[in-house]
Amino acid sequence: MIRVLIADDQPLVRRGLALILAPDPEFEVVGEAEDGARAVALAQQVRPDVVVMDIRMPVLDGVRATEELARTLPETRVLALSTFDMDEYVVAALRVGAYGFLPKDVSPEELITAIRTVHTGEAAVAPRLLTRLISAYVRTPARPRAWTGETPAELTPRELEIWRLMATGRGNTEIALDLDISVSTVKNHITGIFGKLGVRDRAQAVIAAYESGLVEAGYGSG
Repeated sequence: MIRVLIADDQPLVRRGLALILAPDPEFEVVGEAEDGARAVALAQQVRPDVVVMDIRMPVLDGVRATEELARTLPETRVLALSTFDMDEYVVAALRVGAYGFLPKDVSPEELITAIRTVHTGEAAVAPRLLTRLISAYVRTPARPRAWTGETPAELTPRELEIWRLMATGRGNTEIALDLDISVSTVKNHITGIFGKLGVRDRAQAVIAAYESGLVEAGYGSG
């Protein structure tokens, strides 16, 4: 069973999300929180597997709440929600530890699939949606620059190529076809890239690609 905590400042949204999950015996909603501070405090008590976290909330926003949960409860995965597809807060949440992002207008089936995905430790962000989010974010004036390192010299030419393709929105199968290699080889290279970059998942690797200058906004995204 996947234990889920729902954090949203709108009672109707919280109730709606809970009702979506209720019929499925795979899920147990273990709490609801109306702001980020309450979400962190409640998560410390009930230890959920997944927190479905609204990004824009009072008292403590979803980004800071996600950062605190990633620091204090690393075994708890955060799935971020936003009303807006192009939201710099979403990119910030992914950077500080969210395992996925969904817009609030997704179908119930997409929500359920995303919760299952982040529960396994995988990133639940469509590659092309992630590219659009980051492209919008890097165009924002005076944006914060969390990535301070240069492109790691230890990355091989093949790893640099795969990193660039990831950042332009290609999935593993597309990368394999582009480079005429197997999907398993792509996955092995991506594991190596994560280790050398010091990132946890695909979302953070793509953010690092933009912030390091490896890929520019809009490059190869459509």
